Amino acid sequence: MLIFLATRLWDNFREEVPLSRNGKYFFTSESVTEGHPDKICDQISDAILDDLIAQDPTSHVACETLATTGLVFIAGEITTDGYCDFQKVVRGVIKDIGYTEAIYGFDYKTCAVISSIHEQSPDIAIGVREGTEELGAGDQGLMVGYACRETPELMPMPIILAHRLARRLSEVRKKKILPYLRPDGKTQVTVEYDSGIPQRVEAIVIAAQHDDLVKLETLKHEIREEVINRVIPPDFIDSKTKIFINGTGRFELGGPMADTGMTGRKIIVDTYGGMGSHGGGCFSGKDPTKVDRSGSYMARYIAKNLVAAELCDRVEIQIAYCIGVCDPVSVMVNCFGTARIPEEVIEELVRAHFPLRPKGMIEHLQLRRPIFRQTACYGHFGRHEPEFTWEKVDKAAILRKEAGLD
Repeated sequence: MLIFLATRLWDNFREEVPLSRNGKYFFTSESVTEGHPDKICDQISDAILDDLIAQDPTSHVACETLATTGLVFIAGEITTDGYCDFQKVVRGVIKDIGYTEAIYGFDYKTCAVISSIHEQSPDIAIGVREGTEELGAGDQGLMVGYACRETPELMPMPIILAHRLARRLSEVRKKKILPYLRPDGKTQVTVEYDSGIPQRVEAIVIAAQHDDLVKLETLKHEIREEVINRVIPPDFIDSKTKIFINGTGRFELGGPMADTGMTGRKIIVDTYGGMGSHGGGCFSGKDPTKVDRSGSYMARYIAKNLVAAELCDRVEIQIAYCIGVCDPVSVMVNCFGTARIPEEVIEELVRAHFPLRPKGMIEHLQLRRPIFRQTACYGHFGRHEPEFTWEKVDKAAILRKEAGLD
């Protein structure tokens, strides 16, 4: 009886709640610069992966990094025929980011680098079955892809704008346009929507690490001129837009000296900024046999092609796997009420035109290449670099044709 009542209540709830929100609402996403402690760790983990996969494309890597005052600790499971000079790779990443002076409290010359790496579990290795005709999933889990029409990149607008602000913060620092900036920083953008359509930017929040000489008034003025005004479309800023720059007044102490960093703690920054669901697994430091990474990239590829083909205006793809098993245990397509053909038909098109087994995903997206360090900052999705094969829309034409939309 209780089950029956619960089912009836759920059915009523589903009938009454709209699939996409109507009216005015606000949505916020954040990003961080490459000098943020967690992003330092993501980049180190992916740099180690790139170094090994360049030597041995079948390297199995699950590398975690922790960074704190004067210390980088790397751990994980690696099986490879290559060799990684961990000291050299770690210090190179830290130098590239810009932690080059001891005054920052963390620098590539003096920080300690400790490694505790061992081989992959033989139980997992059996499941993956490298070298055979097929390849089992490296772990169980659910992967999510998302796409929408809010931006040319088919990404949610808040996360795209937040990434652009964070990238610009690093650019003006490295080019010495604002020479007083230091590597750590965070950005946040709130967008006002009306019935799912972006209308304006409600709020911008920037936290930029700086030296001890710059005046707050100077920093606020120059970040507004050189960062915000160079990134946010002028039509989206009005007299009501709230701008917060270094809300506490000062941000001199930053990086791992101020906040311990770890691989995989910025998974929402890495994906869709909180819009849509998240499978839970991070990407950085994982070779493509880990479906946390390859499955998420494929899900984004599918979602982007479906929207580009105009089969829907907004879509979320979920793919789930069992360790050691090639085929996904489930595939879900949710178009949030925007589908132009039945979602069941869209799912059939997905299964027909996209490889969903690990080996097929790896080969189709060309993932056995050293391309991963560049993914570790400013999002894994919505990027234009040629290495980001999961951002192509090369399936859109055939999907549209088979859906009968041409």
